[in-house]
Amino acid sequence: MKPMYTAVVTVSGGRDGKAHADEPALALTLVTPKALGGPGGAGTNPEQLFAAGYAACFESALRLVARMKKTPVDEATVTAHVTLNKTDAGGYALSVELHGRLPGKSADEARALLEAAHQVCPYSNATRGNIDVKLVVAE
Repeated sequence: MKPMYTAVVTVSGGRDGKAHADEPALALTLVTPKALGGPGGAGTNPEQLFAAGYAACFESALRLVARMKKTPVDEATVTAHVTLNKTDAGGYALSVELHGRLPGKSADEARALLEAAHQVCPYSNATRGNIDVKLVVAE
């Protein structure tokens, strides 16, 4: 493997703390959502950050495979639904639904492009076999 880029982010205070990076600048307040017993309100949480990263990476992969197939997806969007689940064993696990909206594509064309992107996306490759990921063609 040849490293291309390394992101470095430091967190203090866990789910109710701060996250920061120096290059490029990032400063976030972390807040536990009300659904998990926290105060909610202004801030973000690890699931939202994972969803943002996965959706951005997946849409880039989608655009790459669409370019390779010479079928533009200029107006495509990807919405990631990341769920924190309690396992039967008492632990925690994530699950993901990726909703791809591809205007101008049939459901079959959209499904094929989403499947192809799922094979290319680094997040998909990192989570494959570890996290349930469902691909959904959005209307």
